[in-house]
Amino acid sequence: MKASFRVMHSIDREEDSIEAEAIRRAQAGDPEAVGWLYDRYYLPIYRYFRIRIENQEEAEDLTAEVFVRMIEHLPRYRAQGRPFLAWLYTIARNLLMDHYRAQPRVPLPLPADLEREMGTGEEFEQIEARARWECVRRALRALTHDQQEVLLHRFLEGRSVEETARLMGKQPNAIKALQHRALAALRRQMKELGCL
Repeated sequence: MKASFRVMHSIDREEDSIEAEAIRRAQAGDPEAVGWLYDRYYLPIYRYFRIRIENQEEAEDLTAEVFVRMIEHLPRYRAQGRPFLAWLYTIARNLLMDHYRAQPRVPLPLPADLEREMGTGEEFEQIEARARWECVRRALRALTHDQQEVLLHRFLEGRSVEETARLMGKQPNAIKALQHRALAALRRQMKELGCL
């Protein structure tokens, strides 16, 4: 067990040094390094928006804007002990808050791309799964931003407690407590919505 931990820790350090080199090169204006950062972090940032925004095109636009702002602010970026992805999530969070402020509070239907493909005869399980997913989405929207973020990292992205703590700038024990409260709040919201 200790040997596999050392190997994983070594891999993490190697990835961190590759990332640090890419950031340094991107700050110097290397388009290839900017592309590497974009390729590495596009999907987590897109998922961050997609789980919170109904419209796929809006989620894609906001994701693109994160990377535009990344390029604009990259010369001033300093790691300060937090992962680069945490910095990108901060940019994304600010854009999301601006997006929410500009939107009227009207519930929208579940996006078509998240629905399962329906055949000619809609099966009961598919309809039930769509209804459960819609209920989860509505319940998630009622949680605090930190609660949403911890559930996104832990369950949708499959990150460890330690990775989540680094991304959110918190201690692992705080993440465990936040996750516990988030799951309890999600359960309460789902009961209120009649999903459980």
